[in-house]
Amino acid sequence: MSRLLLAVLLLVLAGCATGEPTGGAASSAAAPAPSGSPSESPSSSTAVLPGFDQELHDELLAMLERDQSGRTGGADPEGDAARTARLAEILDAHGWPTWELVGEDGSEAAWAIAQHSDLDPAFQQRALELLRQAVAAGQASAGDLAYLTDRVAANTGQPQTYGTQVACTPDGPQPALPLADPAAVEQLRADAGLPPYADYLDEMAAICAEE
Repeated sequence: MSRLLLAVLLLVLAGCATGEPTGGAASSAAAPAPSGSPSESPSSSTAVLPGFDQELHDELLAMLERDQSGRTGGADPEGDAARTARLAEILDAHGWPTWELVGEDGSEAAWAIAQHSDLDPAFQQRALELLRQAVAAGQASAGDLAYLTDRVAANTGQPQTYGTQVACTPDGPQPALPLADPAAVEQLRADAGLPPYADYLDEMAAICAEE
């Protein structure tokens, strides 16, 4: 399991078990890493493409490193609010940071920061729309979009689409919010490149057992 995914899963548990926003310095973890099965680490390689912005790529990865550090007990002098503000400036200048612009790992770093922008719901909704456009253009991860879709739903009290927001309970991991269409969730997850829901819950059960 990738370090980012583990942090993400813990964030799902920490935030949605209580229904409270999980942004800010009090957050104990990060956001889900969804570009494939839960145990796969997203590619950290960055193909050099026309229009690739190395400086922006490196900045986003450094922001993610601080984000993850703060959520695993390390130093985070920046904090979520400052990262949200900086990502907003990046979106103003570039739209969603695409694979072509910053590589897959840079785009995923932007997604993780947006996922942790719970204290600014309007920005998070804007990020979701820009990410949706990038996915439609084949320039961002459908799995990232699935997780952010559910995250925005969770923060606005709406049913979730993909079942990514899960809470630990005495009976094991359970959806933290109702599924909008339980009959369709497996196909929707498959379309987004996510593993079957039962497999996801099994992995979450292992995480819950460690809490």
